[in-house]
Amino acid sequence: MNLKKVIMQALLVLEDGKVFRGRSFGAAGESYGEVVFNTSMCGYQEIITDPSYKGQIVTMTYPLIGNYGVNAKDCESRKPFLEGLVVKECSKIASNWRKEQTLSEYLEQNHILGIEGVDTRALTLHLRERGALKAVLSTKDLDEQSLINKARASQGLVGIDLVKSVAILKKYSYEQSKDAKYKVVVLDCGVKFNILRKLSALKCNVTVLPAQASSQEILRLKPDGLLLSNGPGDPEAVGYVIKTVQHLIGKLPIFGICLGHQMLGLALGGKTYKLKFGHHGANHPVKDLRTKKVAITSQNHSFCVDIDSLSKKDVVLTHINLNDGTLEGLRHKKLPIFSVQFHPEAAPGPQDAEYLFSEFTDLMRKHKKST
Repeated sequence: MNLKKVIMQALLVLEDGKVFRGRSFGAAGESYGEVVFNTSMCGYQEIITDPSYKGQIVTMTYPLIGNYGVNAKDCESRKPFLEGLVVKECSKIASNWRKEQTLSEYLEQNHILGIEGVDTRALTLHLRERGALKAVLSTKDLDEQSLINKARASQGLVGIDLVKSVAILKKYSYEQSKDAKYKVVVLDCGVKFNILRKLSALKCNVTVLPAQASSQEILRLKPDGLLLSNGPGDPEAVGYVIKTVQHLIGKLPIFGICLGHQMLGLALGGKTYKLKFGHHGANHPVKDLRTKKVAITSQNHSFCVDIDSLSKKDVVLTHINLNDGTLEGLRHKKLPIFSVQFHPEAAPGPQDAEYLFSEFTDLMRKHKKST
């Protein structure tokens, strides 16, 4: 006998008292996080499995989500780390030959709350005006004042080390090849699988280390280069990674992506700050100041490197966000070190930013030749 799942009411309540009522999908319960909006029209599976969303409740601005289901091969990490998903409508039909589960089934399996029936346009406009806000998503407590109090009491993102909750605990090797040209260590602060795939495709043997690995552990592997991965939260809260990077500056080529870019900026003496509502989506135009070319990029970050805090004596700015003029890339003038704020592996362009991985291998080739 087919029994339809009972549809529960769900509430999303923001710290400023704004209340959004809707219907539950995925798991039941209660979760806390900072609400952000993502402007991508597709790629919801890659978004919900991006570890950088730890500590955040994600609102999708596109109105229909879940229409092609979920499959294991499109996951960007071992499981979803976001705190909740907010959509206008979760599709009742998931049609795709690669589909293995519906979105609701996948979220329920991984204990992630979802809420549909929300006016996501109104929520997005509210967040653009007020900035990202702490919130609570609940199916068990439907008292608005109680939830407002809970949202205000939740921890938020500033000063919180979220890397420890997403990074691996033990090192592992990724698809080792006998004809590889380079040995790369990836410091896992919440790395996306496609970063590893891109490195492997360029004949790199990749070893992934926990975020708390020391500079000695990294150098002991005798890598040709180090990649600082993406990850969640406030870069200033992961001082142990910043110290590790400072010890490695000048000793090997370094490439930073997203949180890795922010940590590298801090290691080079710069400062970071929190953006009003962050950059989350697959349509951000970024200009390469060297070539004057514009790439359409995928982004997911709430913090940014202060463009005026870096020493112009040592660092050159390479990329700028054309929406708001914020820093999107930097390069050391003398050392083989560079980083970008966006995700070159995600490639919504679709291949606009892939050249950055080739630039990393070129740096490793030149460094090997000179040593």
